[in-house]
Amino acid sequence: MIKLRLKRFGKKREASYRIVAMNSDARRDGRPLEELGFYNPRTDETRLDVPGIVRRLQQGAQPTKTVKHILEKANVFEQLNAQA
Repeated sequence: MIKLRLKRFGKKREASYRIVAMNSDARRDGRPLEELGFYNPRTDETRLDVPGIVRRLQQGAQPTKTVKHILEKANVFEQLNAQA
């Protein structure tokens, strides 16, 4: 199963994350199928590839709880429903 989840990078105690599409059994920092965005919890900065995320969700990818919350804040699910 393909999941949309966070991949950690950055220095110790200064983590930031990439939103990636990965197989659910792959390790957290392994090679992703596709990078779809960026999230920095320290500054609450978010950059998303919305068309790519919508395409992956239409293909059946499941977001993790944290990624789902980030996508809800960015109103990505409204765009998904508008295209359906």
